[in-house]
Amino acid sequence: MTQQRYTITTALPYANGPLHLGHVAGVYIPADIYVRYLRAKNEDVIFIGGTDEHGVPITIKAKNEGVTPQQVVDKYHNIIGDSLKQLGITLDVFSKTTSKTHFETASELFRRVADEKSDNWALTIEETLQYYDEANKQFLADRYITGTCPNCGNEKAYGDQCEKCGTTLNATDLINPKSTLSGNVPVLKLTRHWFLPLNQYEDWLKTWILEDHQDWKTNVYGQCKGWLEAGLHPRAVTRDLDWGIPVPVEGGEGKVLYVWFDAPIGYISFTKELLENDKTRKWEDYWKEEGKSKLIHFIGKDNIVFHCIIFPTMLKAFNDDYILPTNVPANEFLNLEGEKFSTSGNWAVWLHEFLLDFPDKTDVLRYALCSNMPETKDADFTWKDFQAKNNNELAANLGNFVNRAFVLTHKFFNGAVPAYSVVEEIDANTLALAKEFHGKVSESLDKFRFREALSELMKLSNLGNKYLADTEPWKIKDNPERVGTILRVALEIAAKISVLGSPFLPETSKKMATWLGVASTKWSEAEKDDLLTDGFVIATPELLFAKIEDDVIAAQLEKLKASKATAQQAKSTVMPQKENVSFEEFSKMDIRIGTIIEAEKVPKTAKLLKLKIDTGIDQRTVVSGIAEYYSPEDIIGKQVSILVNLAPRNIKGIESQGMILMAENSKGELAFVSPVKEIDNGGGVR
Repeated sequence: MTQQRYTITTALPYANGPLHLGHVAGVYIPADIYVRYLRAKNEDVIFIGGTDEHGVPITIKAKNEGVTPQQVVDKYHNIIGDSLKQLGITLDVFSKTTSKTHFETASELFRRVADEKSDNWALTIEETLQYYDEANKQFLADRYITGTCPNCGNEKAYGDQCEKCGTTLNATDLINPKSTLSGNVPVLKLTRHWFLPLNQYEDWLKTWILEDHQDWKTNVYGQCKGWLEAGLHPRAVTRDLDWGIPVPVEGGEGKVLYVWFDAPIGYISFTKELLENDKTRKWEDYWKEEGKSKLIHFIGKDNIVFHCIIFPTMLKAFNDDYILPTNVPANEFLNLEGEKFSTSGNWAVWLHEFLLDFPDKTDVLRYALCSNMPETKDADFTWKDFQAKNNNELAANLGNFVNRAFVLTHKFFNGAVPAYSVVEEIDANTLALAKEFHGKVSESLDKFRFREALSELMKLSNLGNKYLADTEPWKIKDNPERVGTILRVALEIAAKISVLGSPFLPETSKKMATWLGVASTKWSEAEKDDLLTDGFVIATPELLFAKIEDDVIAAQLEKLKASKATAQQAKSTVMPQKENVSFEEFSKMDIRIGTIIEAEKVPKTAKLLKLKIDTGIDQRTVVSGIAEYYSPEDIIGKQVSILVNLAPRNIKGIESQGMILMAENSKGELAFVSPVKEIDNGGGVR
């Protein structure tokens, strides 16, 4: 059979911190399972990973820690890479976007599409208004701007994306933007940038995605469909920054490649690094020749647009026979104990810390994350569920079955694998059922249904347990041939598990295969009924999975609670005073006391309320992101402070005429700024 060639990529995490379990569940576990499956089928696979080392999150981290950006990325690149290796993620290369090869590759590809004399010229140059921090005398990259998300009302959205609802944004979309450098309201100022004209590729993208890839996961297809139906617009691929790959053409001084143009090119440059000294393979083998290679991206849902619309458009623009993604099986988000993972709030289980606390539980973690993978909707990791997965499923099901089969074989046959002898109907039926799991697990993995595939594997273990319970070999003392057949069937099921379980539980499967003397772990072997050798002496039985006690889980919950409290305490530090303003500047703000006379939720939003406020000078509508803290029925008649001369802003189709003043505590909770005694509507706040 001819080998199929695969290029499998994993999302490149920012090298500004370690990985948490949300990253692992969404990207690395499914990718590694799929790659191990392909390799077991003897396919030609390269597995690409690395760290994204440019962009504002890196510079923010460096500034906060008082070190250089390079020191930051070097530190976290090593932490991330070591953690993935310890978890058994079998990447062929784990590189970085600060490497020499990447620098050269990204620069060359940019020049190719930015050169007006080139046949591949695709970018346009435009002057646009961009936010500028006058206090710091610099243009603000997306992550240096925060404000209120126009989609969900999250007041801490970034200028490129709202991390609460996942909406991709432009900085000018934000309501009430402010600079994270100075805390000031930024001003708009003209700057010159290169743009990828996505609108020119819209018809092609509609055909390629909406017609040719209807088999993609519904969350991926749906998000792409929404973007394409809303209409695409040119997107800037350069930024005014000093950390990144300098724009390598005339006029690019003081600018760098935008991280979302730079980073996906890393998949190509890392492949070059991997195969640089390979005598038999070339990097082009895996990135060109449509039909001979398949490109599959494993990412989280926040990266769907970049991998399904922007990067394919880039590849098309490069115009050099680059292959396009065959599939992008993006996952939703994993939450933690009912709340979203928060790196800033330290609400996370960090992978490197988990591996220190549970060095012998890597397969258990892989199992727990796969069985609860956020494939179609957000999922939740809890420490109690992790314990239950280990104790009630792995130990009590799979571990119990293997242990019983081994103990009985040693008891009745001194550990030697018995030959088939008296084969009865129940034996033949059980073997026939066991053989079907090869196809079931394969079919699920081919469709990127990893939870389903793992469930089928555990059903095979259930079959083994039921078979032993039904045949009761421990009760048959006068028919050794019959006992031998029963135990041979049970051991063959264990051998199948060692093959089919290898993508999910690699260490456990390897251990089982060694114990059983399984000569080959090729995927096709799981269809056989004679994986084992007559007379081979299997290993002395050991527990595959030790139980996790309650006190261990309680300690992890306390650790999580304490880390969150520490982060909240750190956040409670009062922000430094902003720059002085003149009395005349302050006097321009017209702040009045008003009374809320109507309130209702804004449809299809989680945080927005539509308020009607009697300001004393009129009755006006204001949209405010306070639904998380106040119910509409509870605030009718409430007096509030309102900035009445703020320019109107359209929010979710509603014209908002002013802004309610709110106080915020260290937890991010909001409260009205209200008079302590009743004041006539329209009364001034001085």
